[in-house]
Amino acid sequence: MSPFRVERTVPMAPEEAWRRLTDWPAHGRLVPLTRTRVLTPGPNGVGTRFTARTGIGRLSFDDPMEVVRWEPPTAGRPGACRLEKYGRVVRGWALIEVAEASGGGCRVVWTEELTVRGVPRILDPALARAGRVVFGRAVDGLLREG
Repeated sequence: MSPFRVERTVPMAPEEAWRRLTDWPAHGRLVPLTRTRVLTPGPNGVGTRFTARTGIGRLSFDDPMEVVRWEPPTAGRPGACRLEKYGRVVRGWALIEVAEASGGGCRVVWTEELTVRGVPRILDPALARAGRVVFGRAVDGLLREG
């Protein structure tokens, strides 16, 4: 497994950060060569399933995910969303946490553990670094979008 973590503090309400971070189609607009399709009717919650398709043509793969924990932030209580990844190529999980920050705004922590089929474990550190970069940019973009 390749664990990585992305942390940000932003000047917005936790509820707004949550809304942006759990807009699954928006993820596809921010991750290169990826589009995301929600497979279940809304609203988001436990059981929501979606697939991120990454690549070009035959060099594409699906990254299917399901929400297994859904606790939106409320006044004084942090939020947490856990995704399970169960694809043939990518497996693992992601945890999105949103909480009020001391001094205002909110703190976002995105933690993920991935296994990529065909990638030897010796490359886990490189995969984790790549994950931090790609997901760090996605988190930044999601928190910038209006």
